[in-house]
Amino acid sequence: MLRKLYDWTMSLAARKSAEWWLAVIAFVESSVFLVPADVLYLPMALSRPDRAYRYALVATAASVLGGIAGWFLGHYAFEAVARPVLEFYGKYDEFEALRVSTGTGFILLMLVTSGLAHLPPIKVVTILAGVISFPLGWFIVSAIVARGARFLILAWLLRRYGESIRHFVEKRLGLLAGAAAAVLILLYILVRYVF
Repeated sequence: MLRKLYDWTMSLAARKSAEWWLAVIAFVESSVFLVPADVLYLPMALSRPDRAYRYALVATAASVLGGIAGWFLGHYAFEAVARPVLEFYGKYDEFEALRVSTGTGFILLMLVTSGLAHLPPIKVVTILAGVISFPLGWFIVSAIVARGARFLILAWLLRRYGESIRHFVEKRLGLLAGAAAAVLILLYILVRYVF
């Protein structure tokens, strides 16, 4: 199944509309959608390493704009829109626990960790930032830095090691997915219980 998804996204990455799909997924991921933009970004950058930085900028800009939309959802439409979205994904209880125990410093830390490693999910952090009225300017700056760093580092790695990384990923796709999940779980535990 993982191989079929990988092959499908690799074929989608070669389409002319792939850049638009990347922007759409990056935008909605930051406010309401569960699937990360990496699902499309990585195959696109692997299939066209010469455009890796361009794709990184598209993903960053769309992700930050989606994060701003999430902030506005939390700030102005929590009960009407954001709460049902969080309940739909089963994230409402986690969200409430974070809201009760969160200050602006912790929001900044979560923006960085979710921007770099998706933990906690970026949509939870963007909505939470709006609910607690985290300053929008600081929110935008931190989102640009965290999401931009993530996509630009990936772009650099893919440009530098392009085809060899592609072969490495294709041969070890299952192992890499398991390792990535383990790292994300560890980061989540650290952020949630240590910091």
